[in-house]
Amino acid sequence: MAEGIATIRAEIGAAVWKITAPPGTVVAEDEPVVILESMKMEIPVLAPHAGTVESVLVEEGQQVEEGQPVATIRR
Repeated sequence: MAEGIATIRAEIGAAVWKITAPPGTVVAEDEPVVILESMKMEIPVLAPHAGTVESVLVEEGQQVEEGQPVATIRR
């Protein structure tokens, strides 16, 4: 991706339960951007650094695979 933009990926295969930071949201490092749900457990997908969410690449209810991009963030 373009310089200064990082891709945030799902760490496990799961369902997207909630998008907590829509595009344009300013987030801190380790702040949840998306929350996944697997086997009744909530798994937050965290921002790797502080920045602004550029895009969310998934929808609530969607199944994602391990390693799948879920969002992008700009420093």
